[in-house]
Amino acid sequence: MTDQPRIPLAGVIGSPIAHSKSPRLHAHWLRTYGIRGYYIPMDVAQTDLREVVAALPKAGFVGVNVTIPHKESVLGLADVVTDRAALIGAANTLIFRSDGRIHADNTDGFGFIANLRQNAPQWDPAAGPAAVIGAGGAARAVIASLIEVGVPEIRVANRTRMRAETLRQEFGAKVSVHDWVQAGNMLEGATTVVNTSSLGMVGKPDFRVPLDALSPSAVVTDLVYNPLRTHLLEEAASIGCITVDGLGMLLHQAAPAFERWFGVRPEVDEALRAAVLAE
Repeated sequence: MTDQPRIPLAGVIGSPIAHSKSPRLHAHWLRTYGIRGYYIPMDVAQTDLREVVAALPKAGFVGVNVTIPHKESVLGLADVVTDRAALIGAANTLIFRSDGRIHADNTDGFGFIANLRQNAPQWDPAAGPAAVIGAGGAARAVIASLIEVGVPEIRVANRTRMRAETLRQEFGAKVSVHDWVQAGNMLEGATTVVNTSSLGMVGKPDFRVPLDALSPSAVVTDLVYNPLRTHLLEEAASIGCITVDGLGMLLHQAAPAFERWFGVRPEVDEALRAAVLAE
């Protein structure tokens, strides 16, 4: 009998998890690069999170992605937390290191910026203000990344103003808060517009922020990718804006994790998009 190398395992933990596109995404990369590994969706209840995460490295897992509702909780389970994960207050990636330590990171902001740079290459973050709709966990990652790449001003509107005020307090003077009923007005002069809310998603309320003040020169992106072409993107395109759908953020945020787990930096290309969108 010969010793065989352990097959590396990765996956995504959340609850619910059946809707996740991550298994299809990582399976495409594993096939493309001929890697003998697997990526597994795992529905894990909040009460079981600590026990499950502790057991995964023993079962051969090299890491996992983390989604709702565990992205904040896993920070308390990690031995090492990156600066960006600490700033955002959530992790979407865990790496199980060979020394037994758990490393927590957040690649959402990286994925957001990489998606814009790939699909709107003329985008200049320093050209003017950004308008961000929503103030949840995704907004935190977006705001942190926009500040990092040099956006001079970030305007935030959220249905619950207090959550937006919290972002202003945590991210500083570059962030200004606008009343929800005035959300349309904050688009005036904005060169980057981002919907981080669930408005416009299948099964969620419609996106109803008026776009009258939106400049045709703005780059508009929607983190919602179901549907792929949201009402916001359709309306912005009709005005003349460059639009970027949210699927690319999902694809790009996965690349650093895949590299850490499996040792190959994967390409985000049309073949990957097609594989993820395939029924």
